Amino acid sequence: MSTDHVDGNGSHPEHLRVLYGDRFAGKHQFRDRVWQVLTGQYFSRWIPATATVLDLGCGYCEFINNVTARRRLAMDLNPDAATQAGPGVELVLHDCSQPWPVEAGSVDVVFTSNFLEHLLDKPQVMATLRNAHTALKPGGRIIALGPNVRYLPGLYWDFFDHLVPLTERSLAEALMAAGFEVEVSIARFLPYTMSGARTYPPMFLSAYLRLPPVWRFLGKQFVVVAKRPL
Repeated sequence: MSTDHVDGNGSHPEHLRVLYGDRFAGKHQFRDRVWQVLTGQYFSRWIPATATVLDLGCGYCEFINNVTARRRLAMDLNPDAATQAGPGVELVLHDCSQPWPVEAGSVDVVFTSNFLEHLLDKPQVMATLRNAHTALKPGGRIIALGPNVRYLPGLYWDFFDHLVPLTERSLAEALMAAGFEVEVSIARFLPYTMSGARTYPPMFLSAYLRLPPVWRFLGKQFVVVAKRPL
């Protein structure tokens, strides 16, 4: 059940195109259906319809294409993102560890899925979180989903571009160091990956989201939600 958004900051854009084009070949429609469920039935609780939302490491834009928001921005380095962004999505091809070309205090929600572990090192992660803090309005939130290395000690490294191991606790520490207040920290949320996995009807995911006790056994990805203080 992967949600892997893809970027790999610091990599050559053409490398990103080849790497992720091969990894997710033939799965775009399935991934889009997964994100329809995730945005509509879970993540929308933190995203008002009037919000400005920035999808950090947007990859093939499955999240940002499906979220309901007044303004939708998508940041990535992969040039294929331009072909995947839906109508109304504003694409920002940019290195997220450098100051963002986004007005400070203009964003309500920064969302990122399976992205931070692709950055080159922890200083890049910190720089990215600080940039998100700058872009967010006071009271705005960052929502981060990613593989929890605590539950994936070996499988985590099966992806060549996984560089920074994270848990919900280490990410919470980094967010607090960047000036955020952590509101939600779930160690086990979704199963690990849809890359190479078989597909399934979206109703299975809907049922899974309604059964948090099951997450304790199948969840290998964390969710952390943090707020920029008022």
